[in-house]
Amino acid sequence: MKLKYFSAPYLVWMVIFIVVPLLMVAYFAFTNDGGGFTIKHISAVGQYTNIFVRSIWLSLIATAICLVVAYPIAYILSRMEKHRQGTMLMLVMLPMWMNFLLRTYAWMAILGNNGIINHLLTVIGAQPVKLINTSGAVVLGMVYNYLPFMILPLYSVMEKIDKSVIEAASDLGCNSFSTIFRVIFPLSLPGVTSGITMVFVPAISTFIISRMLGGGSNLLIGDLIEMQFLGNSYNPHLGAAISLVLMALILVIMTVMNQFSPDDQVLM
Repeated sequence: MKLKYFSAPYLVWMVIFIVVPLLMVAYFAFTNDGGGFTIKHISAVGQYTNIFVRSIWLSLIATAICLVVAYPIAYILSRMEKHRQGTMLMLVMLPMWMNFLLRTYAWMAILGNNGIINHLLTVIGAQPVKLINTSGAVVLGMVYNYLPFMILPLYSVMEKIDKSVIEAASDLGCNSFSTIFRVIFPLSLPGVTSGITMVFVPAISTFIISRMLGGGSNLLIGDLIEMQFLGNSYNPHLGAAISLVLMALILVIMTVMNQFSPDDQVLM
């Protein structure tokens, strides 16, 4: 009985900040200005298919790059001595201590037409290149901001892999390549799936990165939703419909990802 009382604040929090907002989104998505039931807003989401495809594509690219970069970093961290791991983890999380908006502004100064990179190119006699307001800049912003969310779950899983398991693989004739792909990678799959989810979900719904680094030509789902609530084309019903479709899409993707995730058990 006592446990129920302790969980009551959490249940109240869930109802107020999760259940109620979801019900409000569903209500606005399926009603018109007069409060009557309609599905025209859900049907209208189809005209933005190209934006959904672009958002998914750029988010997948950013997630894949994060995985490729984070995997060796997480493995190296997990094999370090304990007293060094804390320092290195602090360095990984250090950029997260700075405001998200400021970090993205910094990349605008670096990638801008008159930014640091183009200034250096001009100094050495090369022609400036267009870096800002491109899809590549959006992906770069996603990778930079969300890379720690890939490293940390990978590290937490790899750190639990007993070194004797790796030594046993070597004793049984596995080279370094075989050890990584036949021993370490299967054991780290829970971290891989968690990292992919933690990077992909915020990447597909971002709007600050695409607005600041992508310009108007790289509109993503997050930008589209924001325009319905804060832009000139104010239409909260359509914005709620797009949000509902996005939530359903993310739920499907997470369900598929969970099918590839083994039980969170690591050989010790």
